[in-house]
Amino acid sequence: QVQLVESGGGLVQPGGSLTLSCAGSGSDLSIYPMTWYRQAPGKQRELVVTYTRSGQTLYSEAVKGRFAATRDYAKNTLYLQMNNLKPEDTAIYSCSVDQWWGQGTQVTVSS
Repeated sequence: QVQLVESGGGLVQPGGSLTLSCAGSGSDLSIYPMTWYRQAPGKQRELVVTYTRSGQTLYSEAVKGRFAATRDYAKNTLYLQMNNLKPEDTAIYSCSVDQWWGQGTQVTVSS
């Protein structure tokens, strides 16, 4: 049974930074892509970034140039460095691997 646990969310001012973590356990996740999603209140869930098996990072246009995903295969962990945060980045951020999902972590960008 795979478990994914996100952490690192919080309240930050516009222009600030946060780093999210998605720690996986229960299986070797290196054979899977790992993906960050987010869902803002009243909006559909949207893909933020996919970290592929080959090490490519595929970002949404909304975050390209501001967010950076890295992956520690030994720790089964995906990170998301978020810089120059904007109020529209406010959402619950969740990670997904294959059919498994974490519970999400809240990011709020507000002055």
